[in-house]
Amino acid sequence: MALSVTCAMSAYAAPQPDALIKNKSIEARVFLDDGIKADAVLAADCLAEGKKWLDKNAREAAASRKQDPQYFKDGGWDFERKYAIRSVVADRYVSVLRSDYMDTHGAHPNSDVNTILWDKTDGKRISIRPFFTETADNGQTMKAMAKAVIASLKIEKKKRDTSDTATDEWFKELAPSLLKIGAVTLASSTEPGKSSGLTFHYPPYAVGPYAEGQYVAFVPWEMLKPYLTPEGTRIFGGARPKDEEEPQ
Repeated sequence: MALSVTCAMSAYAAPQPDALIKNKSIEARVFLDDGIKADAVLAADCLAEGKKWLDKNAREAAASRKQDPQYFKDGGWDFERKYAIRSVVADRYVSVLRSDYMDTHGAHPNSDVNTILWDKTDGKRISIRPFFTETADNGQTMKAMAKAVIASLKIEKKKRDTSDTATDEWFKELAPSLLKIGAVTLASSTEPGKSSGLTFHYPPYAVGPYAEGQYVAFVPWEMLKPYLTPEGTRIFGGARPKDEEEPQ
């Protein structure tokens, strides 16, 4: 009986971090999901970035503890970063979601989200530029994309009964620019090997108050069809699967 209990506990043991810093000032962890670990080049890229993030925050925690030791009497800062594959399109383009948790003993912990688009063929990070004929700031493509993103966010806010924050003031940072529109991934599709469009990921405070949490906006590929390159036309198709829609 004791052996069975031990085995059960081991089966549900917390996963071990792929990188860790733990001292009096901070405990910070990085996790890679199994899909990322299966690709050695992608795993090395994510882990290298993750370790830089650990080192940076460890230095800042040590400096803060030296300056204000009273804020560390109950322990050090707590940081965590997770890398997880969100989609794989055309057996080439891998969308990775990077989620951060940060507790520096402030009023509340904070979180952040960003994305990586990985080209398996070339073994490097890329942007969504290859899929569109032009992506100039304030160009037709980016204006159409930004308009669709805001429309999607308004729908999400209505679902949450937070329509009072679906205002220009909260959306003013969403400029028609690849660098300002939000962290993007290729959405999965009901059609194998295809992407149903773009998903944009926003951490708390980005498009609403902290209490509203994170938001995900979805732009169907059909809305962007006039702006697609041949490669974009090749990889987009189908509809967004129900199980990819974010729980709100």
